[in-house]
Amino acid sequence: MSALALAFAGDSARVQTLQNDFAKRFPEDTLVRFIYLPSLRAQQEILHRDFSKVVAELQPTLPYELGQTNGGATISLALYPAYIRAESFRMAKQGNEAAAEYQKILDHRGVVINGPLGALAHLGLGRAYALSGDTTKAKIAYQDFLALWKDADPDVPILKEAKTEYASLH
Repeated sequence: MSALALAFAGDSARVQTLQNDFAKRFPEDTLVRFIYLPSLRAQQEILHRDFSKVVAELQPTLPYELGQTNGGATISLALYPAYIRAESFRMAKQGNEAAAEYQKILDHRGVVINGPLGALAHLGLGRAYALSGDTTKAKIAYQDFLALWKDADPDVPILKEAKTEYASLH
């Protein structure tokens, strides 16, 4: 989880070190080979804005991403490949493809459990629908996100962005 957090934060050097360590220490581990490493590589490609490589890096995750990978923890990394794929599609201005990936996350809440993707998928879905020109569905997705975050600190940047984006839909 920390390696993925570093990848989202853009700390490429530390992520590469962790990737190398994971590959060396766990060469036969299914989750490392088919969820963790592809997700880390794909997130690195997002930072380079090479969206076709993101999709290619995440191809091996497809048979595994709906599995439960948390081993009893409250946060699962199982659907992170779908989220990374969705973000890549959205950044590449492919709204319909992004919406399908975000919806996959929302359709499988039991896999997401209590992780941040459950809420972030609503926001991503709103953004994807807005990108596709479907403001009605975008508004509903934003409303769902804002309802989940109604008690959040109002100064959280992603919440402020979501409120601004939602207001622009009216």
